[in-house]
Amino acid sequence: MLEKVITLENISLVDFLGIQNQNIKEIASAFPESKIISRGNEIRIQGTAPQILKINDILNSLLNHYNKYGKVTHENVVSYINDEQHSTAHSGADDVLVFGTRGFKITPKTKNQKDLVKAVEKNDLVFAIGPAGTGKTYISVALAVRALKNKDVKKIIITRPAVEAGENLGFLPGDLTEKIDPYLRPIYDALNDMIPSEKLRYYRENGVIEIAPLAYMRGRTLNNAYILLDEAQNTTPMQIKMFLTRMGPESKVIITGDRSQIDLPRNQKSGLVEALHVLRDIKGIGFVTLDEKDVVRHKLVKDIVRAYNSHQDNQNDGGSKG
Repeated sequence: MLEKVITLENISLVDFLGIQNQNIKEIASAFPESKIISRGNEIRIQGTAPQILKINDILNSLLNHYNKYGKVTHENVVSYINDEQHSTAHSGADDVLVFGTRGFKITPKTKNQKDLVKAVEKNDLVFAIGPAGTGKTYISVALAVRALKNKDVKKIIITRPAVEAGENLGFLPGDLTEKIDPYLRPIYDALNDMIPSEKLRYYRENGVIEIAPLAYMRGRTLNNAYILLDEAQNTTPMQIKMFLTRMGPESKVIITGDRSQIDLPRNQKSGLVEALHVLRDIKGIGFVTLDEKDVVRHKLVKDIVRAYNSHQDNQNDGGSKG
């Protein structure tokens, strides 16, 4: 049996340990095969190496929380314990990317979604192309969260072009963030499904998870990060080239987009469409296409997507004949 001693310095013991060490007792009850003893400002952990590592991760998360908010509640302790156990208890389970905050498994549900997971595991840059509802963004966020929990990266960066906000029209940073925020709601929803609210707030406030307009990426080098560019069909060729050249060492990049939902002015070429053509023969870049068979929303959505695709094909055929 191994032992690790953690010394608490400059900490209010009752605010961190809880009344009569209730917070430590809660952690101890979650790891019955280990022993956790709290005396004065020392916490002594005895057990196997894997168990000690898990308990140490929880205590470190709680220390970070205390340093930020000045107090650790019973609810905070339960949240961090659940997060740690969900991320590791079934780490060998087939297809499970992460465990959601409500205990459900987040997995790729279709062949193309599974192909996306495989492509990301094999490549540092992956394009995931498909219509709304195919899970491309949700699976991409889950992959990023898994990498962060496994400490494969130090941060997650999620970005998208702010076409709706007129990104190129000279908005001040505050204006741009405020205008783009509603369009990032699906990403916030996905993160809330995967990370406990207290921990997500800590990550956001400390820059571990950054959600920002594409304009904020200019001039940066994105190292040791998992980076997701969403709605890439609305980038210009210059914007997507700028984004691709931000990629730093130890980083993974997923670019998602829907070629049927381009909101750029008619005379403006889509950066995504150009990138798919220019980069198609480069080794180390993965390309995955999703379609109506991957739609995981209401069963009617598949039929709606299929009907619009058929309508668009008919219009294109009519246009070419004329």
